[in-house]
Amino acid sequence: MVRYFSIGVCVAVVLSLVSCKTAKLSDALEREALGEYYEAAQIYKKVYAKTSAKDTYLRGSIAFHQGEMFQKINNPSRASSAYTNAIRTKYADSTAIFHQAQTFQKQGKYPDAIKRYTAFLDTHPADSLSILAKNGISGCELAQEWKKTPTKYSVRKMDKLMSRDGEFSPVLLGTDQLYFNSARKEATGDEKSAITGVKNNDFFMLKQDERGNWLKPDSIDGNLNTEFDEGTASFTADGSQLYYTFCPEGEGSHTAEVRVSNRSGAQWGAGTKVELFRDTTILTAHPAVGVDGYLYFAADAPGGYGGKDLWRVPISSAGVYYPENLGPDINTPGDELFPAMRDDSTLYFSSDGHPGMGGLDIFRAKFSKERWRVENMKAPVNSMADDFGITFYPKIESGFFSSNRNDGRGADHIYSFDLPGTFAYLEGWVLDKEEIEIPGASVRVVGKDGTNQRIFTYRDGTYLMTVEPGMEYVMMASAPDFLNQKQTLTVPQINQTENFYVDFYLSPMTKPVVVDNIFYDFNKATLREESKGALDSLIVMLNDNPNVTIEMAAHTDRIGTEAYNDNLSQRRAQSVVDYLIRGGIDKERLEAKGYGKSDPFTVTKKIAETYDFLPEGQLLDEPFIDTLEPVQQAIADQINRRTAFKVLSTNYKLM
Repeated sequence: MVRYFSIGVCVAVVLSLVSCKTAKLSDALEREALGEYYEAAQIYKKVYAKTSAKDTYLRGSIAFHQGEMFQKINNPSRASSAYTNAIRTKYADSTAIFHQAQTFQKQGKYPDAIKRYTAFLDTHPADSLSILAKNGISGCELAQEWKKTPTKYSVRKMDKLMSRDGEFSPVLLGTDQLYFNSARKEATGDEKSAITGVKNNDFFMLKQDERGNWLKPDSIDGNLNTEFDEGTASFTADGSQLYYTFCPEGEGSHTAEVRVSNRSGAQWGAGTKVELFRDTTILTAHPAVGVDGYLYFAADAPGGYGGKDLWRVPISSAGVYYPENLGPDINTPGDELFPAMRDDSTLYFSSDGHPGMGGLDIFRAKFSKERWRVENMKAPVNSMADDFGITFYPKIESGFFSSNRNDGRGADHIYSFDLPGTFAYLEGWVLDKEEIEIPGASVRVVGKDGTNQRIFTYRDGTYLMTVEPGMEYVMMASAPDFLNQKQTLTVPQINQTENFYVDFYLSPMTKPVVVDNIFYDFNKATLREESKGALDSLIVMLNDNPNVTIEMAAHTDRIGTEAYNDNLSQRRAQSVVDYLIRGGIDKERLEAKGYGKSDPFTVTKKIAETYDFLPEGQLLDEPFIDTLEPVQQAIADQINRRTAFKVLSTNYKLM
């Protein structure tokens, strides 16, 4: 089962003590080493029953490994019983006490778990597991408080998705498609996995109808699903690629790997392995595409903090990567799994190493002031069981996650969640000067409370984030080949959920930009008073982009001689430059250029939509204007009379 991926670890048991039972016990050891936990558990169970009660060491050893296998296949009740048998025989591996504490915690037996964790710490205060034991005690104490005072999240089981063999790791594609993994009867193949005892998982998908109701789940088209185990998907922003976990079976260990599939039309192609480490035997799983250009994932690579850690690499199409560990704020001696990036500074993940309610808990981590701040999502999102694989709708505090709570067989199911209440949302557009959406633009938001967050626009150029009532924010929007733009927002105190809107209109650096609402006296270069607003905005733009130099250009219409228009436009351009200098802009950043009537305007999409007699891309030169009606000619002449700027360089005072 992909969510409990295996490593193929070696197991040490003294076989020489049991020469008469070597064959069957060696089978169990071999299965365990291969990661076939379900099969190993069944063999250990039979061997334990046939082993003499007088052979206490051997029975204790078998019971301990049986408990380990039941832990792996997520059966804490049977695991706890097996550990009890190991402890009763005074089995030498004292980690049995620690692991039994974990099984008690996963069953919600918090007082019993605390006693076991404490007993372990009494004899192993400096053991490598002592950090996890201390966090286990803290988690048990907190869990009892969180159950009494749960958060305002509303959590409901998605009964329509339920199957006997479970489903997990939901992920939204847009707002009307939900992908998930399941070993239900419709999954490819008929064989049961030696790892889990159920069929291997496939991808399934369900859609919403026109009323927003979820339809029945269905298999997906294409070659993505195989007879092996697929799970835990993440999509690129444009929905054309799917990164996922793949667990092959066969000879050797069943080490999980990350694969990527490309979509052609409505079908997904066969996945190809993503080489994340030079050592290809390292386990990699649970990929998550971040809007920051990184691929986040879980791995058991050397150089981590114990168990499985979270790592990231820049997304690239080829070559061996050099992954970066997310560090000790995120990673613990336990397991950190199922990452999901909601924006470039908010990471959700599951862990059994941080203090939690039991098993895997879902955590939210905010990156601020060069470190991650980790917060448990608490009840009812988290439970005493495993909670993991969270996905959000794009613009609201609502989505889905998976959990095996309240399932006696340990099967996972999908739950929806929603956070009702009063919230302040900041949203808007990032557009260019022609009001064309800019997908993937970043918006840096800095608040007086220390907030420093960067979010990215969706494919439609919109962005959304929650903000705090009564807080002041400064925002800066940026995108490749565009100038930055700064905005401010003061959020008032509110008594109901409200949305606040801030739009950005970015100026391109690759072509001239017309500055609207700059006016001159007739046949003069004198700036009129009503030009002040546009000119002051230009000063702000230059201050927001302090390394940019520009040419300030003025243009005239077709009327009059070339010499007269060249002279007039040069004086007008200089008038604008002089105003900018008086406003504090270094004169070395500015160049005045008068073009007269030599550079007619080319009709843009925005102008064409405003004036239906002007085709997009049309040059407003004299021959074309002569073909127009008199009123239309006046409009074309007015469009040609313009003041514009273009970027000359972006390295002022950087050289």
